[in-house]
Amino acid sequence: MKLHRTIIIFSAVCCNIAAFACTNFIAGRKATTDGSVMVTYADDSYTRFGYLFHSPRGKHAPGTMRQVIDWGDNSPRGEIPQASETYNVVGNMNEHQLVIGETTWGGHKELADTTGVSLLDYGSLIYITLERCKTAREAIRTMADLVEKYGYASTGETFSIADKNEAWIMEMIGKGAEKGAVWIAVRVPDDAICAHANEPRIRKVDYKDSDNVMYAKDLIPFARRHGYFTGKDKDFSFADAFENHDAAKRRSCDARVWSFFRRFASSAEDKAWFEWVNADSDEPMPLFIIPDRKLSLQDMQERMRDHYEDTPYEMTSDPGAGPYKAPQRNRPMRYEVDGKKYTHERPVATQQTAWHFVSQSRADMPDPIGGVLWFGTDDANTSVYMPFYCSMTKVPEEVRPGNGDLYTFSPTANFWVNNWVANQAYGKYNLMIDDIRKVQGSLENKFTASRPEFEAELLKLYRAGDTPALEARVNADGASIAKEATDAYRDLALFLLVRYLDGGRKKIDENGDFARNPHGKPLSPESPGFSEDFYRLIVEKAGDRLLLK
Repeated sequence: MKLHRTIIIFSAVCCNIAAFACTNFIAGRKATTDGSVMVTYADDSYTRFGYLFHSPRGKHAPGTMRQVIDWGDNSPRGEIPQASETYNVVGNMNEHQLVIGETTWGGHKELADTTGVSLLDYGSLIYITLERCKTAREAIRTMADLVEKYGYASTGETFSIADKNEAWIMEMIGKGAEKGAVWIAVRVPDDAICAHANEPRIRKVDYKDSDNVMYAKDLIPFARRHGYFTGKDKDFSFADAFENHDAAKRRSCDARVWSFFRRFASSAEDKAWFEWVNADSDEPMPLFIIPDRKLSLQDMQERMRDHYEDTPYEMTSDPGAGPYKAPQRNRPMRYEVDGKKYTHERPVATQQTAWHFVSQSRADMPDPIGGVLWFGTDDANTSVYMPFYCSMTKVPEEVRPGNGDLYTFSPTANFWVNNWVANQAYGKYNLMIDDIRKVQGSLENKFTASRPEFEAELLKLYRAGDTPALEARVNADGASIAKEATDAYRDLALFLLVRYLDGGRKKIDENGDFARNPHGKPLSPESPGFSEDFYRLIVEKAGDRLLLK
């Protein structure tokens, strides 16, 4: 049973990238407009191919073993006994509407596993847990038990763990030369939103509140023994014990949390949180907030497309945006000029995303219908969210593993056509983004609008007890949606190539077709040129060399 496969084995690079990869947002059921628990996740990796993971449900005889594959380099780590029963898993959601996401932060280097016997990295831990658990609380206990028994082979990690009733944030780090891990988990209040982005976020908690806080028994003793903490137990902060929150990490990691929170908070709160992110204050942001309004599915999707718009970190106005105001920055993120260190912004939406999702877990619907994974590949900003149900048992062709890979282009792979569109737009962003938004918005609006009628149909099949028919309809719907989205983006990629050929912009008529004169000849294209501030930058650098006398 294979997990997500990385295409190249390049451990040193993967570790470096992981420190700045992935973003999760969480919304409790009373913080959303439809009463669903929602989690978002972007798997931001230059070494992963965007496809939809699937593991079928099964019954397993005693003595059956499950292979453990490392999520980072695809190496076989060993085997563990298989559970007697495993559940259907679609992406990062299982058939009971349980969802798990993650972000990596590393932590103290000496806590990286050195035992040589640990089997479970954070990726295999996620998918094994999804195969075995029905609720978030059960998942937390299972993850803790698994790493204690089989060892934890990763470094610092934060997990989003949610079911149809509640959401939790869990943080874990290895013990270096000791087997296993130390961890803590905190329940996100039902009326709150939470976020994490490659920085640990759990600080002081009430350790007596067993309904809302779980943790490893040796958590604080371990921290004391290794000199990470010396105060009173009640003042222990997981985030501060196991990670150093310097200015660079706040700017590239916590800034994404701030950019999410600020959209649903007062200006005073926004200002205080920004001071932490900008290293002007040492007062951290809260773990979660009560939003000033309830969040919709579209709110969560939009926030996954964030580039710090309307903030001091806005990315389209400095010279790094280039002549076409692009909100992307290539690695390395940090650089030095004249002995001073600088940084590019690291936004939520980023070009190296392999795949991303917004999940809905809904207690008012039966599990096969209530769990929806709005899934996309490549950059969330330019790709389309496609609704796939947790009862799906057949992965659509366009998002299946093996339909292309990171080194092999496939015209029917959703990942590749999305990249084709996005990589054209990166070079001419402010010219092309409106064309992309039209197609993206049309598809997502259609998929969203069709859900109530489709789910009413599924509900009839569920009430009739016709599980095979329900799953067949879910599979057919997923296949249709994946094909439509992929075909539309392949057409869009070709449209962009033709319209913006050689620096011009071909004119479009009222029907959206390329405009021609009455005799059928193409019209002269527009010449959009650059913005005034970019012309000024050219003049500043070129001086009088380009001046007409």
